Amino acid sequence: MFDKKDHIIPLDRFIDNALYHPSKGYYMKKKSFGKSGDFITSPNISIIFSEMIFIWVISYWKHFYTNKKINIVELGAGNGEMMHQIIISSKKFSNFYKNCEFIIFEKSKKLIQVQKKRLKGLKVKWSKKLNKIANKPTIFLGNEFLDALPVKHYLKINDKWYERYVEKVKGIYRFKNINCDIKKLEKKLNFNVSKNQKFLEISFDGIKLLKELNNFITKNGGSILFIDYAYLNRRMFDTLQGVKNHRKIDILSEVGNADISHLINIPFLKKVAKEQKLEISYKSQREFLLNLGILQRADILASKKSFLEKANIYYRINRLIDKKQMGDLFKVIHFYKKNNKFKLGFK
Repeated sequence: MFDKKDHIIPLDRFIDNALYHPSKGYYMKKKSFGKSGDFITSPNISIIFSEMIFIWVISYWKHFYTNKKINIVELGAGNGEMMHQIIISSKKFSNFYKNCEFIIFEKSKKLIQVQKKRLKGLKVKWSKKLNKIANKPTIFLGNEFLDALPVKHYLKINDKWYERYVEKVKGIYRFKNINCDIKKLEKKLNFNVSKNQKFLEISFDGIKLLKELNNFITKNGGSILFIDYAYLNRRMFDTLQGVKNHRKIDILSEVGNADISHLINIPFLKKVAKEQKLEISYKSQREFLLNLGILQRADILASKKSFLEKANIYYRINRLIDKKQMGDLFKVIHFYKKNNKFKLGFK
């Protein structure tokens, strides 16, 4: 995962290489989703999840942009399941469907192949650059997208701050902490982040992306909806984890053969949003899906099913909304401009 000239690199660069190296990166070579992969995402647990996201999207369009052209852009579409269900649902609403351009923003060639197979015959385009997307109102969607972006770690030890690096010695990866100037970091962020903290986990890739999305919706209209692992503690802690075969592992083992992700810190994200003049609303996945009527939709689907089919539907819904499963661990985060507040799902 190291360039030949490198013996030690920052943690975020290590993660980026481990996940996105053109030939050795995890997302560039491996089937990661589903039972046969390393983890399963909400759209693959139940189609009703994607239907709820569709309800939010079409309701947003009707509220702000009825009869106007709009982009629906999914950021990092995994195996394409959520976009597939959104397009299928859209076809039932001809006026909305004809005004939509469906786009997937994806940099993994391997995943693009998977997505094209799943979305064959459907009206969808792929883009690797945001500036190539047509200038019109746009809803950006991302399910488990932010958590896969590389992060930096900063540690306070004996009143001194250090940045975490990864070095490779005799084929073994290990962490190494190097002195850093925390004031330079805060100048880059444009706000105080170290106060009352002993540990910082920051994705500059995430901040940069949010800025680009913010510039786009400021110019063209629309908003941004993320569904991701997230927590509300003001004090940050190390949330990095490797996942292989549906089990957590050390991120320094199985490099390039396992997923690496982290939890999103909501208080930090609020500071980033404020600095970018973005508004932010959030709810647990449980609250959001219940507000949108996921149980009522499940009842409708189950009404004419056999007992076993009904049990399967409710079992899958329970995985999505149960507080001890995905219901509280996942948060739905909405970024929007001040004049585009939309309360559906967030009341």
